[in-house]
Amino acid sequence: MLVLLPPSEGKTQPLQGRPLDLARLSGRVLTDARQEVLAALERASAAPDAAATLGVGAAVAAEVARNLTVRTAPAAPAAHVYTGVLYTAAGLGGLRGAAARRAERTVRIFSGLWGVLTPADEVPAYRLSMGVSLPGPGKLSTFWRGRLGGVLDDAAAGDVVVDCRSATYAAAWRPPTGAEHVAVQVVRERDGRRQVVSHNAKHARGVLTHHLLTRAGNAPTTAEELAGAAEELSDDPVAGVHAVELSAPTRGRRTLTLVERA
Repeated sequence: MLVLLPPSEGKTQPLQGRPLDLARLSGRVLTDARQEVLAALERASAAPDAAATLGVGAAVAAEVARNLTVRTAPAAPAAHVYTGVLYTAAGLGGLRGAAARRAERTVRIFSGLWGVLTPADEVPAYRLSMGVSLPGPGKLSTFWRGRLGGVLDDAAAGDVVVDCRSATYAAAWRPPTGAEHVAVQVVRERDGRRQVVSHNAKHARGVLTHHLLTRAGNAPTTAEELAGAAEELSDDPVAGVHAVELSAPTRGRRTLTLVERA
């Protein structure tokens, strides 16, 4: 099992800890690429048109300013830096023992700045979306697309890939043909009619991630085993999942639909 997560837009700035050390991050073959994007981000964030380049509003000016101190600010495990609905539900920072070890082996967090991280990789807070085009590297999803295969392809081959990413981050890497690629979709059912949800989808994907990491037994290795594990959530009234459906393969990908009842 390989669980793919997007980052959160909001991030918690660590108050203490050693600063960023690119050489200590997982996927060391990405170090030069990370250095290139970081240098481009620093230049863009120092420019008068920084907000426009990064595609953000004036309300997050303080977060853009953090980009100028990425190399010196305290860093902490990504499991604690990334916050928001999905990460609150996934509870990565609170995992212990076997669940924490499973998360480190199987969870990969996509990032416009770092490419991809494990939950234990130590990074500071920053502001940069995968959809941004930086002077130099260009559009980040395209920049990383040619580089992440060397880190992820072997890990995904012959296994099930649980894709909880948004489209922006999914564009940065597609699982190889030897993997069972399963995208997670969330719909809400009311009076027999279904509607795809966005905000609450983050919560449901976080709930699924937490369940896959903490449930007893081996991690799923096929799409069918993944669906079976997800169906266990229907027995938990707190999870809010009414039903689970697994589609037939389409263009090398299947869809796992989590159905919530309004």
